[in-house]
Amino acid sequence: MTRFLRLSRILSFVLLITGAPSFAQAQEPFGAGWTLDAESSRIGFQSIKNQTKVEQSSFATLSGTIDPNGSAEIRIALDSVDTKVDLRNVRMRFLFFESFKYPEAVVKARLSPRLIEELRAEQRKIVTLPVTLDLHGITQSLEAVLAVTLLDEARVSVATYEPIGIDLAAFDLLGGLKKLEEAAGVTIVPTTSVNFDIVFNSNDSGAAPAPAARDGVASAALEPEGDFSKDACIGRFEILSRTGNIYFNTASARLSSDSEPLLKNVVDIVRRCPELTVQVIGHTDSEGTLEANQALSERRAASVVAYLAKNGVSKSQVQSSGAGETQPVAPNTTAQGRKQNRRIEFAPVAAQ
Repeated sequence: MTRFLRLSRILSFVLLITGAPSFAQAQEPFGAGWTLDAESSRIGFQSIKNQTKVEQSSFATLSGTIDPNGSAEIRIALDSVDTKVDLRNVRMRFLFFESFKYPEAVVKARLSPRLIEELRAEQRKIVTLPVTLDLHGITQSLEAVLAVTLLDEARVSVATYEPIGIDLAAFDLLGGLKKLEEAAGVTIVPTTSVNFDIVFNSNDSGAAPAPAARDGVASAALEPEGDFSKDACIGRFEILSRTGNIYFNTASARLSSDSEPLLKNVVDIVRRCPELTVQVIGHTDSEGTLEANQALSERRAASVVAYLAKNGVSKSQVQSSGAGETQPVAPNTTAQGRKQNRRIEFAPVAAQ
């Protein structure tokens, strides 16, 4: 009898991923809840470069739960994006996902215990589930076609039966996509498809939760501890220079508080590159006089250096200078071009 009740709870969870009748139709169908088994789970996405080259990436750090009421939540640490190449991971974090501002993507769904009897007989069901995705500060509703499989009495797999298409424009990611294209010198299709295979363990089973990061993947995806190599430092400063996430008020050298999420990361990277000094260079658009823009660019660079020094960077490791309006990266004839030209760059040089 106990075995039958446990199986019923598992089946009710799996079948919950179908329609949406009232939870009142079943008593405690989710038992004590469910926990995502990160060691056995994977979430990946595809990108298409230069029209034909398909690349598959994934995430090293996942967590998730289904509570006793059937509310499911999966959290994806965007800093753990794994492209198998260190600097490509860094580009994805800083230029595309802007994980210093939006550290997680969160998937939520409301689950129903419908079709329990059908799954008991079939062991595997193909179901359609409405979900919400919170990504890059925007929440959108999506529809997922899933394969739900009963693995054993305490484990269930939920996998994509069809890839889930993501429109990057819907999550305000086209700007980040453009930065990626410019940094890598490629063109990228502005949509992606997501696939996953998630395993949940019943909390009633007594199994210990698996670690959030999977061995072998985390070592490739997550930032290493300690100092970076010289090449890793140079690559990171080039990427930081492309972010465009350091802000000042118009005609002012006062740093906006919106700059702090990125600057905290700059502090960490500079401190972990002791072999290099960093030249912080200010740039402006062409509005105003040449002399005024030169002075403004110098003051803005000095403000960034002051922030870094205040937050633990040695003053001997950073210098400031200004280039005014003399080094534009875009035409000053449009608002977007002028915005790109108002920037801070980080140029590493050998430490003295």
